[in-house]
Amino acid sequence: MCRKPALLATVLTPILLLSVPAMAADKGDKAGKTAAGAPVAQSAAQRKAGAVERAEARRLDPLARAAFWSAEFEKDPRDAEAGVALSQALRSLGRYDDAVATSGRVLVSHPNDVEALLESARVQLARGEGFFAIEPARSAAAAAPRDWRPQSLLGVALEQSKRDDEALVAHRQAVALAPNEAAPAANLAMYLAGHGDLAGAETLLRKAVAMPSSTIQIRQNLALIVGLQGRVDEAEKLARQDLPPQMVDNNLAWLRAALGQGSGTRTWGAVKAGG
Repeated sequence: MCRKPALLATVLTPILLLSVPAMAADKGDKAGKTAAGAPVAQSAAQRKAGAVERAEARRLDPLARAAFWSAEFEKDPRDAEAGVALSQALRSLGRYDDAVATSGRVLVSHPNDVEALLESARVQLARGEGFFAIEPARSAAAAAPRDWRPQSLLGVALEQSKRDDEALVAHRQAVALAPNEAAPAANLAMYLAGHGDLAGAETLLRKAVAMPSSTIQIRQNLALIVGLQGRVDEAEKLARQDLPPQMVDNNLAWLRAALGQGSGTRTWGAVKAGG
């Protein structure tokens, strides 16, 4: 029997903390008007980006996104959208402490903001602190009881906290809320895989892969689970649909080592990340 993998947290996490102080009001222009009474034109530095600019910013690389949203958050520290987006960009850069601090600032002024609560949970999961993701995930679930995302994150948080029975309940609740969404099904599948039910995980992952919202990561998880059952050739075919040859070769070397067919030092986390 192959070596059982340790479960890696999803949804999917320190450099100098970005400064996001509230901007002081201009005491010399309290009324915001010129001496003639006309409104003062808002400078480019003070003007918040519009919807189109923000949509374009979301397509930038993480470093550029962090710069853009940091500037937006500085202009208005009560801008929940900017704060959450900044935290997401910092998380993508691996600046987890900064991301935690940023999402925390949003929650000070918007304690029930679902997106901020979800981001707070995600960043805690990304840095392996699942216990501290439980409260924001539960708060998000209470604020949005029909949203599958809080339940799915809660499942992963409870897994990291070694509360497996509760985790399974949360994962199943997420799937029940969104039976046609790929992510909650995939998260439940990886829970099953981590607890030895590779066949059950494969069945769920095949359903998830067929859904419109499927991702490369979900397809690669399917390849991994197929491979861990000894069907390496089938796993290779699946893996080569999305990944470059050298990356697939590296992952197959790890897989064969996990199956006792060779030696290797790759980790389950690296394989899930496609690294």
